[in-house]
Amino acid sequence: MNNVNNKKFYIKSYGCQMNVYDSNRIKNLFQSEGYKETNDSKSADLIILNTCHIREKAAEKVYSDIGRIKKIKKQKNQKYKLVVSGCVAQAEGEEIKKRAPSVDFIVGPQSYHKLPEMIKKKDKIINDDFLPEEKFSKLIFQSSNRVTEYVSIQEGCDKFCSFCVVPYTRGSEFSRPVTDILNEVNKYVNNGVKEIILLGQNVNAYHGKNNSGKQVDLSYLINSLSEIDKIERIRYMTSHPINMSNSLIESHGKNSKLMPFLHLPIQSGSNKILKEMNRKHDVNQYIETIEKLKSVCPKIALSSDFIVGFPGESDYDFDQTMKLIEKVNFSIAYSFMYSPRPGTPASNLKEIDLLTKKARLSALQSLLKEQQINYNKLFVNQSIKVLFDKEGRHNNQYVGRSIFNQSVFSNSENNIIGKILNTKIVRSTDFALEGLV
Repeated sequence: MNNVNNKKFYIKSYGCQMNVYDSNRIKNLFQSEGYKETNDSKSADLIILNTCHIREKAAEKVYSDIGRIKKIKKQKNQKYKLVVSGCVAQAEGEEIKKRAPSVDFIVGPQSYHKLPEMIKKKDKIINDDFLPEEKFSKLIFQSSNRVTEYVSIQEGCDKFCSFCVVPYTRGSEFSRPVTDILNEVNKYVNNGVKEIILLGQNVNAYHGKNNSGKQVDLSYLINSLSEIDKIERIRYMTSHPINMSNSLIESHGKNSKLMPFLHLPIQSGSNKILKEMNRKHDVNQYIETIEKLKSVCPKIALSSDFIVGFPGESDYDFDQTMKLIEKVNFSIAYSFMYSPRPGTPASNLKEIDLLTKKARLSALQSLLKEQQINYNKLFVNQSIKVLFDKEGRHNNQYVGRSIFNQSVFSNSENNIIGKILNTKIVRSTDFALEGLV
């Protein structure tokens, strides 16, 4: 191995925004140890695969990458250390150790702060301790030099939805103290960050403590963050319907820095299926929450998640989901065919046949796509504020987000990254808007 100052690390992040946040913190840890990041896994001395266990065949994708990396390194006769971190590591640590001997270290999402120490000592291949409080106290928070930053404020889940592995891979709900979050955000804004996206497996279940040691909710935290002058936009995700408190709903009407967009997964429009999923709410409660939100913020854009073909879902149950979608009219939504996760209660239930699941998913996605297209068309010839945060694929093209979280692209002779501009929308595509600045 090279001198530490010449060592390079490569990190690949799978899945959710929480993993992107974790990967950034892992980067910070190794940069402080003298490593330099590389985008080329072939030249790396240290390779980290930060995994996600939510989607189907997530683990198999990791094993495929492990095999590919091993083959490349063997051809080059290059020594390297391979780390598998994240939720697959937490859920399948012993299996990874057995199936992939080329993996040197396996670390769960609540103990990745120990990685540098593990690699130095070379004495523990698996670390799957649940140490969220210790983890956040040991992390280094450096901006990723972007306009928008993710900030993890809450981890874990106590809901135990019957299809979900999160309680087993991320542990029980933990909320960071308000002061710690404010300190992290202040570091980012001093580096030019203008938008903060608050993250949590159940972000609206946030219950951290303030300076006085009093437990406070997400609306308190959002209002505290909005007092930072340089912060211009605040978003949060992902929320659970039963944690949409009145104070949080009211914040959408009162706090101008809180963007008029909410991702609120329901998963199904059938009360029977919601009960089987152990979602702890019904369709009427979800609709009531939406109506409350619209009463304080009439233009709020709504997003959701749907699982199609959950065990026991009848044609009637699926029809109820389609009716819910028609009633709410989402600006964007995400949908997936049900696939069992080992160890979850739903994995013991009889699955629906694949053809039925595929047909239902196709019908549901067609409706959701139609709603998104129609929603985006409403903005043509209108002016909306857009925060531009990156370069586009073409020369002089820049991409940003509207206040409603739509992707907007525009051409400019000047660099407009980091600027919030009134943008006239001239065209809508299936998934984005084109504007003039």
